[in-house]
Amino acid sequence: MTEDPATLTLDLDGWEGPLDVLLALARNQKVDLKAISILALVDQYLRFVEQARAIKLELAADYLVMAAWLAYLKSGLLLPRDPEVEPNPEELALRLQLRLERLSAMREAGARLVTRDRIGRDVFARGAPEGLRTQRKALWQAEIYDLIAAYGVITARTRPVMHVVAHREVMTLEAALERVGRLLGITMEWRTIETFLPPAAVGLFRKSALASSFVAALELAKQGRAELRQQSPFAPLYLRTPVEPRA
Repeated sequence: MTEDPATLTLDLDGWEGPLDVLLALARNQKVDLKAISILALVDQYLRFVEQARAIKLELAADYLVMAAWLAYLKSGLLLPRDPEVEPNPEELALRLQLRLERLSAMREAGARLVTRDRIGRDVFARGAPEGLRTQRKALWQAEIYDLIAAYGVITARTRPVMHVVAHREVMTLEAALERVGRLLGITMEWRTIETFLPPAAVGLFRKSALASSFVAALELAKQGRAELRQQSPFAPLYLRTPVEPRA
């Protein structure tokens, strides 16, 4: 049977191959493409091919190849799986599902592109300028102070940063060891650590002397040359020369 060349044929769905037919049949299930039933999809496609062959014998070969492959896939899903056959039917079904999802995404992207506004039909570009010329004149007003301040800002950004530490008098650890050890040899009574500071220790030098004397007291106690006592946290710290036990 040959078709009449004068017959008007309309392709309303725009199907270009068996994958498009499968996508349309999958959408008819009205579920997400990730949750479609492969077995139901195969049955629908085989029925579509039978109906198409009844109308048109010259059915494209790729439709028949897809029908044969789907029949093979359905038999693999229904029959017990053979471990020696690779790939397994579940993997083939997953590949088909991913191809349908990709085709659906491509069709949706194409539909969005077609429905966008077009220049000259929906939107229009701005017209050509009228040829008006604009003249700009810059008027600068600056005093000598403004020029100096601007020069200072620029030079401050490019000048290397230098940090100078001011010299200040401190008490070294060696000097504190010598002073605390010497004073401990004179007295046997408990005395606070402040009594071992130099008489002229005031201000920042007093803080340095107190810190050095504290470290010196710990070192002397470690050497067995001093005893330390403190009643509670943050209470005054007392020092004295170790008392030898009586025989």
